[in-house]
Amino acid sequence: MKQKTILIIEDNPMNMEMATDLLEIAEYNVLKAENAEDGIQIARNTEQLDLILMDIALPGMDGIEATRVLKKDDKTKNIPIVALTAHAMKDDNDAALEVGCSGYITKPINTRTFATAVGHFFSPHIKGKGEGYFIHYL
Repeated sequence: MKQKTILIIEDNPMNMEMATDLLEIAEYNVLKAENAEDGIQIARNTEQLDLILMDIALPGMDGIEATRVLKKDDKTKNIPIVALTAHAMKDDNDAALEVGCSGYITKPINTRTFATAVGHFFSPHIKGKGEGYFIHYL
C-alpha cells in the first residue's frame, strides 16, 4: 500500500514535533507548515496529499478561515481536513465541522491514541466518538 501523506498546520513547536514524530513512527509521510498561509501553499503545490491536520488557533489567518479557502479551491477541495482543537473549545469543534472539516482531534495530543485516531479518517465507513477525537463524515 502507498504511504499516505499528511500535512500538519500547527504553530506550536511542541505540538508539531509530537504529532510529526507519532505519525512518522506510524509510517506516514509528513509535511509541515507553521501558519495557514504556508499550509495553503503546500496543499496547493503537493501532488498527492491525503489528509490535512489543521490547528484552529493559528496566528494571522486561523484554521477556520484556512479551511474555507482550501474547500473553495478546486485543487484542494477534496482533501479531508481534520481540525486540531483545544479540549475546552467546543465552539471551535462545531465551527470546524460547519466549514467542512471531516472531524476533529482534541489537544493535548494523546500520544497513545493519536496515530490511530488519524488512521480512522482514512476509513470513511467509520463514524463515532473515540478517546480524544471525533470522526464525523459529511
